[in-house]
Amino acid sequence: MSDQPLSATLLAFPQRPEDRLRRALRGLEEALADQAAAVAGLRAELGALSGAVAGLQGSMAEYAGELDRTAAAVAGASAAARTLDATADRMLRTASA
Repeated sequence: MSDQPLSATLLAFPQRPEDRLRRALRGLEEALADQAAAVAGLRAELGALSGAVAGLQGSMAEYAGELDRTAAAVAGASAAARTLDATADRMLRTASA
């Protein structure tokens, strides 16, 4: 253990009720300013999120359109393949006869 005495720093505390009220109001004003800044930040982020969602919606619509075009192309290729298969069968039958 140390033989040195411990020292303490006393904090000034407002003695008059008006001083305490003034200090409390200052704290409240700071808290309200912090809250206003946080709300402004939240609104900005919500705006950015809204823009991102709109961009995603547009991309999904383009993707769905491309899927529709691909499905139509696949259906056309399938029909052409069936026609070609039928033609090949007729040619084989004709060659065998």
